Amino acid sequence: MARPSSSSSSSMAILALAFLVIFTSSSSAQLSTNFYSKSCPKVFTAVKSVVQSAVSKERRMGASLVRLFFHDCFVKGCDGSILLEDTSSFTGEQTAGPNNNSVRGFNVVAKIKSRVEKVCPGIVSCADILAIAARDSTVILGGPNWNVKLGRRDSKTASLSAANSGVIPPPTSTLSNLINRFKNKGLSVKDMVALSGSHTIGQARCSSFRARIYNETNIDSSFAATRKKSCPFPGPSGNSKLAPLDVQTPTAFDNNYYKNLINQKGLLHSDQVLFNGGSTDSLVRTYSSNSKTFNSDFAAAMIKMGDIDPLTGSHGEIRKICSKPN
Repeated sequence: MARPSSSSSSSMAILALAFLVIFTSSSSAQLSTNFYSKSCPKVFTAVKSVVQSAVSKERRMGASLVRLFFHDCFVKGCDGSILLEDTSSFTGEQTAGPNNNSVRGFNVVAKIKSRVEKVCPGIVSCADILAIAARDSTVILGGPNWNVKLGRRDSKTASLSAANSGVIPPPTSTLSNLINRFKNKGLSVKDMVALSGSHTIGQARCSSFRARIYNETNIDSSFAATRKKSCPFPGPSGNSKLAPLDVQTPTAFDNNYYKNLINQKGLLHSDQVLFNGGSTDSLVRTYSSNSKTFNSDFAAAMIKMGDIDPLTGSHGEIRKICSKPN
């Protein structure tokens, strides 16, 4: 067998080095769980104290902070863009269809940022604050813990058109819609079903589930009747009336969401399609009977979602105030 020439050997070495550089320079590779260990070791205590206070005053806020992280990551990546408020010369993402009069918790994020800035000014991004707050909210409400990967920087802008483009799955989504939208973000079917379990906490507006409770047949009749009492047909009367996504334990992070689906008590169409004779039925059954597996898969999926297109290195900035660029 002929020995490779020195020139071909060096070419292979250069090629291998190029692959290594490409891999290590990827944004998610630059995130780490100890990113602030020296620059801001008190960041976790600062974030948790504000989240704990907010959730103790209103347990629903825990769900709102988790959702805020999700809606941020799915549009332009986990870059804090959803936090930017509109100005006379700029329109952000907060008035987009999936967000308008729906996402909340901005005041809590502002309080967290203020607390963190006192501890270590100019160090921690708003994007990272969202990631930590989502984890803390989950834990406070009884869910799993995980080590949050950090090192994201904040976007200097936002995109209303991107937020309106359908990347955030609407409550009318079919199973294939859900699978494709999550796949486009690098998330598997298992990730999608596990992340949907965050609907074990939080509430939804009447306008997002009216069509299901009045028109669909794969729904428990007594459950539908109860929901109809506060969500009249036709609309828009009662559009903003809220109902718990988990009818059993609406403010506790557990696996009852999946048990509800098996009993045809999913509030949203996009909930019940996860258990309706399709490819995700087996995952729903697994999570409904094994909370340990659900917790583990949920934590892994949250870490994976946090890896969606973060800004790192010299990209973006560290905002002084989360609602506006520096």
